[in-house]
Amino acid sequence: MWRGLVLAALLGLAGQARAQAYVTPICRAYVSDANLRFDSAEHVRWYKRFWTGQCGQMLACLPGSPTWNDIAARLVARGAPAQRPALLPTACGLGQRIGLEWSREHGVRRITTADLRRYRTLLEGDADPVRGLARVESAVEADLKRPPQR
Repeated sequence: MWRGLVLAALLGLAGQARAQAYVTPICRAYVSDANLRFDSAEHVRWYKRFWTGQCGQMLACLPGSPTWNDIAARLVARGAPAQRPALLPTACGLGQRIGLEWSREHGVRRITTADLRRYRTLLEGDADPVRGLARVESAVEADLKRPPQR
């Protein structure tokens, strides 16, 4: 029992230390290590995939984009100068919430790859990035209330 607790604590700490390294510099100030709780080392690797598009040595993983690093940068670039201070923390914090859930094991997670596509459509389909981000926030809240997806 103790061995399992120690391993879980070490996985959580290792994931926290590494998470900031692959989150885009514009988001690092808005992604809180206090909110990072990983279920396993695999969870950490998929979380990194979400932010960077890189698979490393993971099986059944396809590298690609857009990544949340890309999405956050595009949202900020699309926003008017007056919108940027609000866009950045919202986009980065939302990325952390989405990524932590999406990267969990199948059968446990409540956000799927299909949901990521839907969120992207919501973001890109609205000329106002603040409004698009608000729509994604609402969708994420609803998705997190549903049963786990397989």
